Amino acid sequence: MRIVWLTLGIVSTAIGIIGLFLPLVPTVPLMLLATFCFARSSDRLHNWIITHPRFGPQVIDWQERRAIAKRAKIAATVSVFAAFGLSLAFRLPVGILAIQGITLLGVLIFIWTRPNS
Repeated sequence: MRIVWLTLGIVSTAIGIIGLFLPLVPTVPLMLLATFCFARSSDRLHNWIITHPRFGPQVIDWQERRAIAKRAKIAATVSVFAAFGLSLAFRLPVGILAIQGITLLGVLIFIWTRPNS
């Protein structure tokens, strides 16, 4: 089972790093998932994420206080509006827009009701 957790952690980390360069790929949630996976498979990689200057503080804020940085909340909000705007621009069917809109609204409510870090 350890190899499964390790593989999931590596994949999550890789996609999270890609998210640093692609605006609609969420980096922090993927790093949280990687941290969770590495805690079950690799102390070395778990410690790497926790002590990483870019990822570590956000992961620790979430683990200790379930807090999200205001800057991250703003970036997430911009990404949500950009994603929905693209869906509108591509003229997706109304049913899909409704499902996407409700889901994205739920995401924004969740994000903005968390404490600031």
